Amino acid sequence: MIYVGLGANLPSPDHGTPEATLAAALERFAAAGVSVVARSPWYRSAPVPRSGQPWFVNGVAAVETALAPGPLLSALHGIEAAFGRVRRERWGPRIIDLDLIAFHDEVLAVPGGPEIPHPRMHERAFVLRPLADLAPDWRHPVLGRGVGGLIAGLDGAQEIERFETPAPGVFGTANAGKLLDGPD
Repeated sequence: MIYVGLGANLPSPDHGTPEATLAAALERFAAAGVSVVARSPWYRSAPVPRSGQPWFVNGVAAVETALAPGPLLSALHGIEAAFGRVRRERWGPRIIDLDLIAFHDEVLAVPGGPEIPHPRMHERAFVLRPLADLAPDWRHPVLGRGVGGLIAGLDGAQEIERFETPAPGVFGTANAGKLLDGPD
């Protein structure tokens, strides 16, 4: 399975709240040749690293596509641009952020291209918690650790809270609501 991280902490002039913007972006995936199979619940998380900017809305989507990693990442960046994302500062506030988290079990590092799995995903509660909802048995292909063990090893200073569970059938959330906190 392919996993895409979603995040936003600024309202969009076209779509409204961060969660409405992320939901609209998921609807746009089909036009890019990407099928959304499942979506985690939405989470609120404090910015990492800490700053005075608004908290983020985050989630993870499981997707299918015939696109290779590079073209998929380009498609995600195209959706960000269409939604008004302007890259000004690293870790700054944003209308939308779409990250290619994992592409099957592939490990890839292409200069100027995608790095798979995402190089910091294993350090981020805002990626791991929603990922655990979708894929409780997922294992990091480089570290060899399961998502539960990665969550257990996180710095406890990351603030995150689930605030929404999609209705059954909304992007196939079979595992929505299941959190893993223990080691694998």
